[in-house]
Order: sequence, then C-alpha cells, then structure tokens
Amino acid sequence: MISIYLAGPLFSAAEMKFNLELSEWLTEKGCNVFLPQAACLNKTTEEIFTLCKNGVESASAVLAILDGADADSGTCWECGYAFAKNIPVIIVRTDIRDSGDTRGFNAMLYYSASGIIEDRIHFKEKILDELLKLTS
Repeated sequence: MISIYLAGPLFSAAEMKFNLELSEWLTEKGCNVFLPQAACLNKTTEEIFTLCKNGVESASAVLAILDGADADSGTCWECGYAFAKNIPVIIVRTDIRDSGDTRGFNAMLYYSASGIIEDRIHFKEKILDELLKLTS
C-alpha cells in the first residue's frame, strides 16, 4: 500500500471538501493518506509543523494540489521538503486559469515534480496512473 501525504490549501470550505473527497477516494483505492486538515485539527502551530513534517517524511509520495492564482505557501514548503528528502512529488492542477510561468505552474514546482497532472475532469485516474509508476 502506498502512503501519500496530501498537500494542498485548506482555507475554504470548498478546498477542505475537495481534499477530504480526494483522500477518501484514494483510501478506497488502497492508499494510506495523511490528510493535514484532519491530522492537525485543534493543534497548535508548532504541533501542526511537527505533524506535517513527520507526515511528509513517512510518505512514499507527496500529492500536491496546486490550484489557484498562486500555489499555497505551506504546500510549496511540503513539496520542497519532500524533494530534498528524495520523496516523489506529484503535482495536480485542476484549475484552468493560467497562473504560473510554466504551463500554469511555478517553475520550481514544475521541474522538481516526479509527475504532473493538468486535468479537471479525469485527474483522479491520472493520479492513480502516476502512483502506479512509483510502485512499479
């Protein structure tokens, strides 16, 4: 079973719902998912940092949601930390708005990613494809 750290913004009800539904779907597909919004509920900022750092370190891969006008700063840190630890990072953009310097992504995130998904309809299936590449 692959262990995934699900990184992404979690500041609106829509973002939290998206993250939760994706986490549940991945769990149904046999993945073990660390979901920060669930793990860090009612924690201090220092506890959140430690939990999330440890979550990235124990993951087989980081799945990063990079929708929006600019990638979430916490998500960027998680991606950079994973990259430095040689943990594969799969970046996902379901947002059709152009916002980055490299196909809608920040160049640093784009070129450090192990897998890149740009799709708002079939992104789930493409995530599974990328995860299968990591396990084969």
